[in-house]
Amino acid sequence: MLALFAVATVFLVPLHWHLAGAAAWAGCAGLVWRDSEPRLRRRLLVLLGCLAVLSATDINPSTSDRNFFQVGVPFFLVILVPALILGKTDPGTIRYRFWPERARRLDVFYTVLSAPLAWSLLKLYWWLEPDLYTHWTMPPEPEAGPIRRLFLGINLVGIWDELFFVNTVFAVLRSLFRFRVANALQAVVYTSVLFDMAFTGWGVAIVAVFAWTQGSMFERSESLVWVLLVHLVVDFFLVAGIVGSYYPGTGLDFLWRHGM
Repeated sequence: MLALFAVATVFLVPLHWHLAGAAAWAGCAGLVWRDSEPRLRRRLLVLLGCLAVLSATDINPSTSDRNFFQVGVPFFLVILVPALILGKTDPGTIRYRFWPERARRLDVFYTVLSAPLAWSLLKLYWWLEPDLYTHWTMPPEPEAGPIRRLFLGINLVGIWDELFFVNTVFAVLRSLFRFRVANALQAVVYTSVLFDMAFTGWGVAIVAVFAWTQGSMFERSESLVWVLLVHLVVDFFLVAGIVGSYYPGTGLDFLWRHGM
């Protein structure tokens, strides 16, 4: 069942093999429907519905008004609808707990450490994939408006990443399966969608590791604050890398000067 879910995710989202993906999706749905456990049926069918929505969405990194709407609406639906449905049928499965019940030193340490780690990892990624920045279209000369839109778009997607992949997909899977299984499967979904967004090539391995660590942090802290902070740190350096690649000599300093 879970293998078919993973196969359907990869086939439908990053590869766009719609016929094979639909067959895997239908096979998974059939096994879920026949399962004797009602809570498993409800929760996995909700995730399969989310997968169907994402497979029908043209996921791309454009910052145009049209794309904000075309991608933003389905992205919003896959976090809102599961929370509404499971909030009534399975309360507590999806919990928007922002602050941890207790602060753990390890969470604070990892969040602080994420800044140099993110900078180093993105430097490596840029070296391995020097054309990565071209996934995001920018004007020939640096302008504050387009760069602010880039900053806003990437950060909004980053927040959505954690609300969907970790707070929804991982949380639902974790309510049914042991940690390693749930975290591995959410990493497949995480990596698949971000591959479709822009993170191709070596990005598959890098995003998969990042997704695993985010799920691990959420498992221990049961709060969103740490995973969101870490992701926004990564996104800040990502925007700086894109800006610096398009306009050599700019980057972090340009972002600071323009209040980003």
